[in-house]
Amino acid sequence: MLDVPVPLLDAGLPAGVRGGFTTRAGAAGAPPFAGLNLGDHVGDDPQRVAAHRDALRRAVGAHALVVPEQVHGADVVVLDGVPARPPRADALVTAVPGLALAVVVADCVPVVLADPAAGLVAVAHAGRPGLVAGVVPAVVAALRAAGARDLVAALGPSICGGCYEVPPAMADEVAARVPAARARTRRGTPAVDVPAGVLAQLADLGVPARRTERCTSEHEDLYSYRRDGRTGRSGAVVVLA
Repeated sequence: MLDVPVPLLDAGLPAGVRGGFTTRAGAAGAPPFAGLNLGDHVGDDPQRVAAHRDALRRAVGAHALVVPEQVHGADVVVLDGVPARPPRADALVTAVPGLALAVVVADCVPVVLADPAAGLVAVAHAGRPGLVAGVVPAVVAALRAAGARDLVAALGPSICGGCYEVPPAMADEVAARVPAARARTRRGTPAVDVPAGVLAQLADLGVPARRTERCTSEHEDLYSYRRDGRTGRSGAVVVLA
C-alpha cells in the first residue's frame, strides 16, 4: 500500500471519538482524480483508491473502514462488525470501537454524528435527494433507537446555495419538503442550499451541529461534480476510540 498522509479538517468531535473530513490534499493521483480520491465508482485506479482508503483507516487509528454503496436514499444500516460487502445505504451506525465509518462526496453534504457517552457514532451522505428523502432524520432516529441521548453532529464541506442552481420546479419541490433549503444563486436564479436544509433538520430534532463552511464548487482543493463533471470524491470518517 502507498504511504499516503491524510490531513483531516477538524469536525470538532467530542472526546472518545476520532474523525473529520478529507480534502484532495495528501496524495498525487492523476487528473481528473488528482489528490486523495476515495471514490471507487468514478473510474480511478482501484488499487490507488484502496490505498487511499487504507490510509484513511490508519489516520483515524481504526482496525477496519466501511464505506457504503451510496444510492441517494434514506436507508440506514447498523453495523456490529465488518460486513461481507459494502451495504447499500446512505447512512451507517455502529457501537463497535475501532470500526471506522465513512461516506464519500463531491458536492453532497457529509455528516458525522456521535454520542460518546452512549458509545455510538454514525455517518451520513446527504445530497439533494437524500435531504428530501430524510436520510438525516432517519440516522438520528436509528441512533436514538440504539440508545443515543446526547448527540452532536458536524457537516463537512459541500456545495453552497449560491452555487447550486436548479430548475425552478426542483427548487419548489425541495422547499416544499425542507423550507430552509430554498436559496438563490449569486445571479438570483433558483437554487437549493442542502447544508442549510440539513442544519434545519438537525435543529428540529434537537441535535446541535457545526458546519465547515467551505463550498466544494469554489475551492479547488475539494472535489466538485458540479464544477468538474468527472472527478474524485472526498470523505467524512468517524470512529469510536
